[in-house]
Amino acid sequence: MEALIPVINKLQDVFNTVGADAIQLPQIIVVGTQSSGKSSVIENLVGRSFLPRGTGIVTRCPLVLQLYYCPMTDRERRTAEEGTVKLEEWAQFLHKKEKIFTDFDEVRNEIEAETGRKAGHNKGICPEPIVLKIYSTSILNLTLVDLPGLTKVPVGDQPEDIEIKIRSLVLQYISNPNSIILAVVTANTDMATSESLKIAKDVDPEGRRTLAVVTKLDLMDAGTDAIDILCGRVIPVKLGIVGVVNRSQQDILDNKPIKDALSDEAAFLQKRYPTLAIRNGTSYLAKTLNRLLMHHIRDCLPDLKTRVNVMMSQFQSLLNSYGDDITDKSQMLLQIITKFASAYCATIEGTARNIETTELCGGARICYIFHETFGKTLNSIHPLAGLTRRDVLTAIRNATGPRPALFVPEVSFELLVKRQIRRLEEPSLRCVELVHEEMQSIIQHCGIESQQEMLRFPKLHERIIDVVTHLLRRRLPPTNSMVENLVAIELAYINTKHPDFHKEAALVPSLLDNVEDDDVRNSHLKHHIRTNHSPPSSNEDSAMWTKSLDPENLPSERNLLQNWNSVKTIESSAQNSDASALSTPTHQENGNDSNTVQPKSAPNPVREGPFQTTRRLSEKEQRDCAVIERLIKSYFYIVRKSIQDSVPKAVMHFLVNYVKDNLQSELVTHLYKSDQAEELLSESEHISYRRKEASDMLKVIFTLNYIHTHTCKEY
Repeated sequence: MEALIPVINKLQDVFNTVGADAIQLPQIIVVGTQSSGKSSVIENLVGRSFLPRGTGIVTRCPLVLQLYYCPMTDRERRTAEEGTVKLEEWAQFLHKKEKIFTDFDEVRNEIEAETGRKAGHNKGICPEPIVLKIYSTSILNLTLVDLPGLTKVPVGDQPEDIEIKIRSLVLQYISNPNSIILAVVTANTDMATSESLKIAKDVDPEGRRTLAVVTKLDLMDAGTDAIDILCGRVIPVKLGIVGVVNRSQQDILDNKPIKDALSDEAAFLQKRYPTLAIRNGTSYLAKTLNRLLMHHIRDCLPDLKTRVNVMMSQFQSLLNSYGDDITDKSQMLLQIITKFASAYCATIEGTARNIETTELCGGARICYIFHETFGKTLNSIHPLAGLTRRDVLTAIRNATGPRPALFVPEVSFELLVKRQIRRLEEPSLRCVELVHEEMQSIIQHCGIESQQEMLRFPKLHERIIDVVTHLLRRRLPPTNSMVENLVAIELAYINTKHPDFHKEAALVPSLLDNVEDDDVRNSHLKHHIRTNHSPPSSNEDSAMWTKSLDPENLPSERNLLQNWNSVKTIESSAQNSDASALSTPTHQENGNDSNTVQPKSAPNPVREGPFQTTRRLSEKEQRDCAVIERLIKSYFYIVRKSIQDSVPKAVMHFLVNYVKDNLQSELVTHLYKSDQAEELLSESEHISYRRKEASDMLKVIFTLNYIHTHTCKEY
């Protein structure tokens, strides 16, 4: 059992180095108010005066004191400590492993210096511990943690919140359920008001892991004694109450040897408390603490072993992730390149080991862009968006040249439908951009194994990102060019013989039906257009007007473009309407001159379009516009469907599949060079440091398991 305390100390060293606090180790925490005698108790246990002293707050960092019993015959340990075979006692700091201290005055100076480095010189405190090991032939194996003394009022240049900070630090240590609380109280004060016992009771209400030490027995008022206190009749403490007599301040100033102080303590206890002397004093306290700590470790060991096994598995996995030392860097470089390329392609194909579950990425994201983002964007574009009746009529008139429009020219349809088809180019190029961005982000989602190696070799990671980014950037122009060409192809030839175009046209009534009825309707309509530019008032005329504007009664596209030149429409009033549109009279609204036409200056026909007024369109104009719009819709849907299908295919061929097929060869070409292997595979300092920490942790954990297996069978 005695061997367990050194093992726990080794584990504590590793945890202090690594900064891990996942395992709560058994240790003795010394708690007391300022000037309660904590430092003297610890020095008596060690048998050496080595702790800083002074007024106010002196201990400003936790001091982890590990005591090792090391007899002269223990050559294995003494040889391990750099050949200290002839020394009876020596000290070492964890932050200065290479130096051995034999002068304990130097130990005191180093504690003060390290405290200043950690906590500064303004009386502040620091939770980071100082670890001190002391080897001696006259001590017992113990692990003590000396904490700053509890205080109420800041003194001197102490911070205003010093009480809160110290209390928080003390609670951090004594809240460990595997710790033993050594509460130091003074005999010359009321024990019921002891701050150390109060804070110990907060975390250990049943007192199962609290031991009280009563100091300054020799300073009690004359006629009083501490028998009731030492017997536990004032405040019971389950682990016991031990009284001690420390050196006085004058003894310290006179450098009184601790050995002499311990002799005086034994004589005092024998004289004043003869019946209790055997169960009090520093010697009894040391044996009690050693026994309590060993038994406490024994009680905590099963749970501690379980936690250690879990940590062993975790650190083993962590050490494996850091990788072994590299023997063949060229081979290692090729392996990393191949693994990255495979992980990148697997992320696109959806076959990666670690599939993201919180968001779409890789190939799934590309699919979403094609069918949701791009598809819905195209579907939201209306065939006639941005196209007005005025635009349609203007195109028809511009296509006729200087002559009046007797027939609907085919050129106007092509002109307008091309204008609408061009609207498909911008969302198509945006689709390429979104896919390019996703392929760039795949670098960060290409597998846990690759990411760990990228962290291990930051320069290689940076170069891989550069190569992939450059490859993607090179493929962007040809992909954009292909998408632009897809739209340009549709603009190059308006295929009015497309089977779907004719299928849609078959649903529209023929333009050639009821030509004579159209002439009859036109005679009525022309009359009303000339008079008040409004629909006919009679029921018969209104029905004709409504029917003429019904899309279902519009002419069919079947043979429409081929027979436009053979369709004769007699619209003599159309020219008059155009002429009147250039100089429309203004009617007065006041009623006095209702029939008087006020002349206006003629508008400039070059600067103003032919439809500057709000007059109603003639039936021919209504019919021509409706037919053109129907044709535009029909053909636009055909082109949109083609673009929606061909753009994703072009992106896959020119960008996605090209990168997948050429990624590894691109990486090998730019990175797999013998003169660059040394530089690219240089590890980051962080990874090297963490690997050493994980290795050290595993060594100590394996040692603890070995001790538990071979030494602890006795209990």
